[in-house]
Amino acid sequence: MADDGLRVGKPKRTAAGVPGVVHGLADVLEQSGVARGYRALRLVNQHQGFDCPGCAWPEPGKPHLVEFCENGAKAVAEETTVRRVDAAFFAEHPISELATRSDHWLGQQGRLTEPVLREAAADHYAPVSWDEAFEIIAGELAAMDSPDQAAFYTSGRTSNEAAFVYQLFARRLGTNNLPDCSNMCHESSSAALTETIGVGKGSVTLADITDHADLIVVVGQNPGTNHPRMLTALEQAKDRGARIVAINPLPEAGLMTFKNPQRVRGIVGRGTPLADRFLQIKVAGDLAFFQAVNRLLLEADESTPGGVFDRDFLEAHTTGLREAAAAWRALDWADVTAATGLDRAQLVEFVADVREASSVIVCWAMGLTQHRQAVPTIREIVNFLLLRGNIGRPGAGACPVRGHSNVQGDRTMGICERPTQAFLDALEAEFGFGPPRTPGHDTVNTIRAMRDGRIRVFMAVGGNFAAATPDSAVTADALRSVPLTVHVSTKLNRTHVVPGRRSLILPCLGRTEVDTTGGREQFVTVEDSMSVVHASRGTLPPASPELRSEVAIVCTLARQVLGPGDPTPWESFASDYAAIRDRISRVVPGFDDFENRVTAPGGFVLPHPPRDQRSFPTATGKARFTANALSVVRVPEGRLLLQTIRSHDQFNTTIYGMDDRYRGVRGGRHVVYVNPDDLAELGVRDGQTVDLVSEWSDGERRAAGFRVVAYPTARGCAAAYFPETNVLVPLDHTAEVSGTPVSKSIVVRLEPAVRSRSAGGAT
Repeated sequence: MADDGLRVGKPKRTAAGVPGVVHGLADVLEQSGVARGYRALRLVNQHQGFDCPGCAWPEPGKPHLVEFCENGAKAVAEETTVRRVDAAFFAEHPISELATRSDHWLGQQGRLTEPVLREAAADHYAPVSWDEAFEIIAGELAAMDSPDQAAFYTSGRTSNEAAFVYQLFARRLGTNNLPDCSNMCHESSSAALTETIGVGKGSVTLADITDHADLIVVVGQNPGTNHPRMLTALEQAKDRGARIVAINPLPEAGLMTFKNPQRVRGIVGRGTPLADRFLQIKVAGDLAFFQAVNRLLLEADESTPGGVFDRDFLEAHTTGLREAAAAWRALDWADVTAATGLDRAQLVEFVADVREASSVIVCWAMGLTQHRQAVPTIREIVNFLLLRGNIGRPGAGACPVRGHSNVQGDRTMGICERPTQAFLDALEAEFGFGPPRTPGHDTVNTIRAMRDGRIRVFMAVGGNFAAATPDSAVTADALRSVPLTVHVSTKLNRTHVVPGRRSLILPCLGRTEVDTTGGREQFVTVEDSMSVVHASRGTLPPASPELRSEVAIVCTLARQVLGPGDPTPWESFASDYAAIRDRISRVVPGFDDFENRVTAPGGFVLPHPPRDQRSFPTATGKARFTANALSVVRVPEGRLLLQTIRSHDQFNTTIYGMDDRYRGVRGGRHVVYVNPDDLAELGVRDGQTVDLVSEWSDGERRAAGFRVVAYPTARGCAAAYFPETNVLVPLDHTAEVSGTPVSKSIVVRLEPAVRSRSAGGAT
C-alpha cells in the first residue's frame, strides 16, 4: 500500500516560519538544483519575472525581494525540475502500470518532452510528430456530425492570450462547449455575485485588506495551505489593529499564529496571532450562520436609537430589503443551532464585532462554494455586507479568493459555456463571424455528454480533469469512451492514464520558461484574484526543444482545422502575442490600451463598478437583497458529514509530497479526520482502518482503506483529502444554480475496511 509509512502526531498551532522556508527550498534544490532553482525563485512574482504557477493571490505594488511562499516554491520546483518523461519512459511503462501509481508518483516523474500518441487498444504512448498530432486532431474534428461533439476544457494556469485564442477557436468551430476549472471551484461565487451586485468578481483590493479593513472575516478558507501569501496581508492588517474572525469546521494553524519568515518575530519570536475569534461551525452551516447574523443585525437596527444599518446607502443603492428581512424574521433558531453547531451567545458576540467595525471584508474559498446551497450562502454574505454599506468603500467588500493563478483571467477572456450576449456581440463585430449563441456544456455536463457518447473529441489545455472531477469511476469510464482525447500539459498526471480510445499528450512551455515563439521573446498576461492584470515572462531555457507554447499549439491547430480560407490571422497571433492583446482590447471591456498599460510595473486594475463607483450593473441598477430558503442537512444517526480538503503538501490536484505537517500527518494521504467524541459514539477507535461509504438514491460509493485520525473537527463532521475522496461524490450531486459538484457536504458512514486499496487511489 502507498501509505504504509503513515505516521500521525499532534497538529501544529503555527504556520510558516523557518520550517516553511526549509521545506520549500528543499524541494527546489532536490528537483532543480542550486543554480537553476535560484535563477527561478529570484524572479517569482517580480515585475520583470513570471507569475507563480500556484495560487492567484495578488502581489503588492512593490514586491518583496522574496515574493513567494512555501507552496509557491514547490510549484516552481515541479515546473523547473530536471527530471524528464520521454519516449524511453513511455516505452518502459505501459499505461496499465501507470494507472496503478499514485498521483504523487506520477507527478514526480518530471517534465514531458515530446508529443506522444496512444493508439486505439495500445497500452503504451509512443512518440508522434507535431504535424501528425495536428492532423489526427483535425481529422477527428472533421468527422464530427456537429461542432457540439467537441469539448474544450481549460485549467486556471492558462494565460489570457492562450485562453482568448482557445475560446475564439472553439466558437469559430461553432461550439460554446468550454468547460473549465471555475465550474468546480468558484462558479457559485460568480453566480451569486452576478445576481446580487452585477459583477461576478470580488470587490476588494489588496490595500483594502492591508491598509483599511477594521474586521476581516475568513470563512470556509484555509489560507495557510491554499493561499499562504495571504497570511502576510492578514499580518499587516493585524499590525494596524484590524480584527480577524475565522469561521471553519477545522482549526487551521495558518489562522492561529503566523510566523513570517521575513520578520524577526517570525524566526526567533512567537509570531503573530491572527484570529481574534474562532467560530467552529459545522460543515454546511454557513448559510444559517449569516442568516442568523442578519436577523440579529435587523433586531439591533430596530431596537437601537439611530439604528445600525447604513440607511443612506440602502435607500440609494439597494432593492429587496423588505423581502430579505421577512425571511430573517421567519428563521427558526432551532434550525440555526442544528445547522451551525453554535449557540446564540457566539452569534451575538460576532455581531458585536461587526457593529464595532466601520469597514468589513468577508473572504471565502471552496469551503463555501462546493455545497448544495452554496449560491444562497454567498447571496446571504452579500446581504450581510449591504446592510452596513460594506461594498464600494475602502476596507470593505466581498473577497472570493480564487485558486489557480489565472482562473479569473480565463473567465474574463471568454472561457465560459454561457457567455454573455455582449461578449458574443463584441466577438462578432471584431472577427466578422456569427459565434454560437446556444449555451454549451459545463464540466459536469461534459462528463455526462462523454458518458452518453455525445462527445467525439475532448481537448484540455492544462489541468488534470480525471482527478479534479467528481464520481471518479464514472468520469474515468466517460473519458475512456471518447474517440480522441487531447491533453496540453507540462507534466504527467492522472488524466493521461485514463485515455480515450486514442489519446494525444502535447507538451507545452511552463510559466518559468523563455518563450521565443515566432522568433521573438514573448510574454503573456494573467489576472489575479483582485482583478489586477500583469505580465509574466519566463526566464529559464525550455525543458525540451520540442515544447511549444499554448498559444502556438492552439493557433496552429486552429489553422489546420479551419483551413486557409478562415480570415482569422492565426499565424500572426502565434508569432506576436501583442496582436492577440490588440484584439482583446477591442473585445473585452477594461482592456483598452492593453499593450501599453500591461507593460507598466505591476500592470493595471480592471474596472469594477460596485467597487469603484458604487454602481451596480444589475437589471435595476441597484444591488439586490435576496431571500434565501434554508435547508438544513440532516445527518442520520451513525453517520458523519464529510468535507474534502487539501493537505499542506498539495495544490489543487498536484501532490507535492505525502505530508500534512500542520495537521500532524506524515507519509500518507488516506486518512479521515473525526472528532474524538464522535469516534466514541460510533464505536470506532483512533488509528483504525475504515472504508468511507456515501449513500445515494442510485446506490453507494466507497473509498477504501482510510486510517481514522482523532482530530478536533466540529462535532458530527469529518474531513478527508481531495482527490482521493472524489469517488464518493455522484455526478448529479451539484449546487443549486451553479452546477458545481458538492464535495464539501457528503453524508458518510465508517465501515471496518474489507479490502485493500490500490496505490492508484480509492476504489
